[in-house]
Formats: sequence, structure tokens, C-alpha cells
Amino acid sequence: MIEILKKPVVTEKSEKLIETNNTYTFEVDPKATKTDIKEAIESLYDVKVDKINTIKGGGGKKSMRYTNQGVIYQKRKIYKKALVTLADGDEIDFYSNI
Repeated sequence: MIEILKKPVVTEKSEKLIETNNTYTFEVDPKATKTDIKEAIESLYDVKVDKINTIKGGGGKKSMRYTNQGVIYQKRKIYKKALVTLADGDEIDFYSNI
């Protein structure tokens, strides 16, 4: 279960989603499905998940620098984010262990 969830995304935009929609953002394994993510979050945080939206990004080439031999490319990291909407009354406290 821990391998599915990599880390919570804590940004200004994700904090606003938490306040308005009770939606939490996590970076997850790119091969994880929505049901895997739901089971991991429900067992790890003991909450009820209403809805999950996923976003895949990254990949592709990025030109790094121009040399005598031509352009050197670097491959971008592939990532996947999950936007998890919880049931009313449920919440996740990321800062309790600090």
C-alpha cells in the first residue's frame, strides 16, 4: 500500500482544494489504478473516499543544451497525481506527526 502513495502534494492550490472541496492531492505510482489508490488511502488514513480523479504528466523530450554534435535531449520524469475527494466529515491531518 505504501508503494502506491508516494507523497502528499502540499501547495497553495492543493490547500485551497482542501478548504473548498475537501479534495486532497497525492503523487502516486504511475501504474496505480483508481481502485488501488482508493484502497490505499482508506486503509492508511481511515477515511471514506467519494471520488478520485487522476492526472498523468511528464515524459517526452526536453532540449538541454546545444553542442558541436547537436542538441542533447533529456527525458522528463513521468508522474501521476490523484485528486481524492473525501466524504463529508472526513479529513486527513498531514501535520499531526510534526
